[in-house]
Amino acid sequence: MFALVDCNNFYASCERVFNPSLQNVPIVVLSNNDGCVVARSQEAKNLGIPMGVPAFQIKDMIEEKGVAVFSSNYSLYGDMSNRVMKTLAGFAAQLEVYSIDEAFLDFRGYDYTDLSVYGRTIVNTVRKNTGIPVSMGVAPTKTLAKVANKYAKKFKGYKGVCIIDTEEKRIKALKGMAVGDVWGIGRRYTAFLQNQGILTAYDFSQCSRSWVRRHMTVVGERMWAELNGEPCLELEHTAAAKQQICTSRSFGNRLTRFEDVFEAVSNFAASCAAKLRKQHSCATGMLVFVMTNPFSERDAQYVNSRQLKLPLPTACTTELIEYAKLLLQDLFREGYRYKKAGVIITDIVPDTPLQSDLFDTVDRGRQRRLLEAVDKLNDSMGTYKVRVAAQGYGKTWKLKNERLSPCYTTKLDDLITIKTT
Repeated sequence: MFALVDCNNFYASCERVFNPSLQNVPIVVLSNNDGCVVARSQEAKNLGIPMGVPAFQIKDMIEEKGVAVFSSNYSLYGDMSNRVMKTLAGFAAQLEVYSIDEAFLDFRGYDYTDLSVYGRTIVNTVRKNTGIPVSMGVAPTKTLAKVANKYAKKFKGYKGVCIIDTEEKRIKALKGMAVGDVWGIGRRYTAFLQNQGILTAYDFSQCSRSWVRRHMTVVGERMWAELNGEPCLELEHTAAAKQQICTSRSFGNRLTRFEDVFEAVSNFAASCAAKLRKQHSCATGMLVFVMTNPFSERDAQYVNSRQLKLPLPTACTTELIEYAKLLLQDLFREGYRYKKAGVIITDIVPDTPLQSDLFDTVDRGRQRRLLEAVDKLNDSMGTYKVRVAAQGYGKTWKLKNERLSPCYTTKLDDLITIKTT
């Protein structure tokens, strides 16, 4: 049996942990630059606030209904996610962290364990340890565990845990789920299946295996098999190394000076370099892009990009910043108000073994030791406490996050203080 544990309305729940007055209050969390709604509490969903709606379009509803609005606090959300995953890791021999708010547990071998009782113990322990409410779905396959989790989250009668452990329960669950809600079936396949009269997950499970493979390839066949109780997907214990890394941001203010845009691009390149080192990889290609605001009618429009093949694979911050500067110098045009820029690392290779260059004069061993020391300092003291001068400190390009909550668990200055009389 597999279990999927999913945090309920995770971003909103993180805000509530340290602010109990938000209980039962509708909450929305905004995207970068406080632009669009990217997360909602159940109360906000009940008000009809759609996902992705620009914040300015619901300004009147926010004021009228007393909706609490927050900027995305990724430091807080990431740390709370780690706490949830560490708690879950104590309940199963094998754990797959699927996303920031989801994890699979391997319950194979728990034949003499009452999974209903055990599941509720897990749900209650996570809530007690972290303050985050979670739901759990348990089933013979990962896809069915996803199905069960949706029922656990939707219906309070399950008390946070839904188990599909009989054929009768499997059929009932699949008949109650739209085919488009099945894990792995995207919009294109949903439209195709609906045109074929396949409306529910059960309808899909009743198709012939050969038909599914012919129309949906081997990936669709695996989904079909999993829905029919045949395990095809194992837990992934380590995340696959990324083949492309992109860091981009919209600017809080429109930028017109090369120096300001370069400072932002330097930080993006530094972020890419740190991500490369974390997964023990190097870049052999880079692309830099800039753009103005396409929705502004009064601004002249400009969108462009440049890319290059790096002479040697590298994950060195200073080298990647220098390459990014060369590309930006070729890209930048005076007279435009820039809204966004980004750095994309391509053609990623493992950091060992690497083909050296006869004319390379850099002491790569010394460089590697220096970067390891920088990464350790930044991991312990905070992101970019040690940085390249080109990254600057002005941050004229900084994101707009006027509604950012304190980083309660990652910054000493933001620790909750309790006053007693």
